[in-house]
This record gives sequence, C-alpha cells and structure tokens, in this order.
Amino acid sequence: MQTNLLKNILETPQGQEADSILRSCVHCGFCTATCPTYQLLGDELDSPRGRIYLIKQVLEGEPASDKTRSHLDRCLTCRSCETTCPSGVKYGRLIDIGREAIEKQTSRSLIERTRRYALRKIIPYPERFSFLLMLGNTFKTFLPGALKQKIPEINMAGQWPTTKNKRKMLVLEGCVQQTVSAQTNVSTANVLSKLGIQLIQQKKVKCCGAVSQHLSASDEAIKTIKQNIDNWWHHINNGIEAIVITASGCGVMVKDYAHLLEHDEYYALKAKKVSTLAKDISEIIAAENLAACAPQNKETTVAFHSPCTLQHGLKLNGVVEKILTDAGYHLTQVSDAHLCCGSAGTYSILQAELSKKLLNNKISALQKNHPDIIATANIGCQMHLSSESDKPVKHWIELVEAALCKH
Repeated sequence: MQTNLLKNILETPQGQEADSILRSCVHCGFCTATCPTYQLLGDELDSPRGRIYLIKQVLEGEPASDKTRSHLDRCLTCRSCETTCPSGVKYGRLIDIGREAIEKQTSRSLIERTRRYALRKIIPYPERFSFLLMLGNTFKTFLPGALKQKIPEINMAGQWPTTKNKRKMLVLEGCVQQTVSAQTNVSTANVLSKLGIQLIQQKKVKCCGAVSQHLSASDEAIKTIKQNIDNWWHHINNGIEAIVITASGCGVMVKDYAHLLEHDEYYALKAKKVSTLAKDISEIIAAENLAACAPQNKETTVAFHSPCTLQHGLKLNGVVEKILTDAGYHLTQVSDAHLCCGSAGTYSILQAELSKKLLNNKISALQKNHPDIIATANIGCQMHLSSESDKPVKHWIELVEAALCKH
C-alpha cells in the first residue's frame, strides 16, 4: 500500500513503524473472514482492512472524527487477522498507534472519560479491585440480574509449596487474577514443584501494563513496565530460568516490553532480557517431561477455550490442548475456536452489546458437546465465560495439577 504520512509523524519512531506496517498491507481482504466484529456487523470499516484505511487517513492528515474513533473502539485487538494475513501485517501494533493518534484529536464525553479512567485506576491495583469486588459480592442479592452476572465470586487458594529446588523461576502475580482466581498461580507452583522447579513470588509486581496500553495511556503503561523491570531485576541477576506468566493476555504484553522500550537508552537492553525470559506457563510445561509424573487416567471431558492472546498473540495454538490430552483429559471439538469470546481486556465493559453477542456464540460452541468442564488460559476469558456458562470454568493448569499432583 502506498502511503504519504505527515512529515511530523514520520519523524517519530511510532510514525515510522506505522508507515512500515501500512506499506505491508496489500488490502487482500483475507482478514475480514476471521474478524469477529466484521462477522457480526458486516461493515467494512469494522474490519481490519477498513480500520487500517481509517488509520492511514488520519496519519496522512485527514481530521479524525468520533465516527472514526468508534470503529477503532469496536476492535477487540484479538489479532485473529494477524494469523490469517498472508503479508504478515502487524495489525496489533498499528491499532495501538492509530488509537493513540485519534485519541489526541478527538474528545470523549465526560462519562466515557470517567469510565476509562476508572478502569485504569482500579483493575491494575489488586487492593482496590478486591475491595470493590467484596462490596459487590456483599450486596449482590440486591443488584439487577445483568450486573449480578458480571460480579465474579472470590475463590480461596490452596497452600503455596514449600519445597526448595535448584531450578528457579519467577511468576508474574497478576492484578485481577490475584483476587478472582488466586488458585491459578498456586496450581502453577505445585505443578512446577512436581517437575523440580521452584516458583518465586515478587509481590511488588502486579499489573503488566496492558490495561493502560490498550486504553491509549501509553505513558502510564511505560511507567508500569519500567517499575516491573526494576522489581524483577534482582531475581534476573540471580539466574532465574524464566518469568512464568499464567494469563496469556499478560504474556503478550510482557513479551512486547522489548519492542515498547527499544528506543529507551537505559531500559532497552533490560526490557529485551525480560521479554526473552517471559514464558507462558504452557511453554514451560510443554518443555518438561509430564510422563515422569505419571498422570492419572481421567475420564473428564474438557472443552478448551483458547484465548486470542494465546493462539493469535503468542502463537501457541494447540500447545495447551496437547498438555491436557497428555494429562489424561478428553477434549471436545469446539467450532469457530479462532473467534474471540468478547472479553478482550476492558472490551466487555466498554463494548457490552457486542461483547455479549460474542460471549453467547462462544458459550454455545463450548457447551455443544456437553463437556464436564470448560478450561481456558486467561483470567479475563475465565471471568467472562463464567458469567454465562452452566459448566465450571477453570484455568487449565488447575486441571493439570489435579491429574499430576493429587494421587
């Protein structure tokens, strides 16, 4: 695609990156076949190809409008289009750049600004989120049905293993996951302990920065990223093997630290090291010998929901499925497994109507073959699916723990 970006934009690293991405797009339209919002709305401007065109216009000097922004807002950033694209267009990066540029040119309503600000100031902070969640559960009985469904239960976690091992890895605690599903990291620690690996906690690191990044508050995200690197650096210098991440959405973000800080004189090399060490828990488990742990032969039927961040962002499609099969579980077939469930970080709050339609479609696909349980790999998806599912929804590592560690 030919481009003619404004000179002042082309003189910035982001502008140069956007120009390169735009030029790689040949407008073939393959992306429209796998775009969830295009499938629902049938509007070209709600497809990756259409949004790329809108971003190009703005970066070339055409004024952005509220309508332009609304089309970009409706994008889930699921990156299914990246998996489909034959030209390797880095759409995920382009949409972030486009959103930030358009955010500076347009003005949101007071309600919208307040909502987005509140999400950035609550979700990444476990203490604040936990307090509000406790209040929500306390008064849940008195809330309307639709709102009641959105409030997850607070699940208690088991004991962290105390066994010391020579092999050591660091875990990203996570923000919402600490409150809603603390068992995920405990199960991870127990499974890794069974495999001879000690999982170390660093309580100061909570949010990965993704919430701010995807709400166009990039300066806020960069500040969080730098704090995380500083808090991890002592452990990195002491030779940890990996930074284990149990939420695939966080995994995509942390693996992108190197790119986000590549022009920072002080942090570029540190960020590159962190991104190299960052591993989704499925990558760790897949590299170990599960057979040595003698998995139980289980008859439990599982429908696995592969989050967009796992299959499109991290490109780990099929990895968790093999782990669960090796652990003795029977996996059902799930139709349209490449499509988003509608969670997408804050999307289920900011784009509730579209999110609900995607959720209903996903629940139908997951429950079609009558599984005993639904498993996933990201806390946002887990909460979102749980709000509608008749079946329990768990992180897949809890199922592996049940197969390996409780016999």
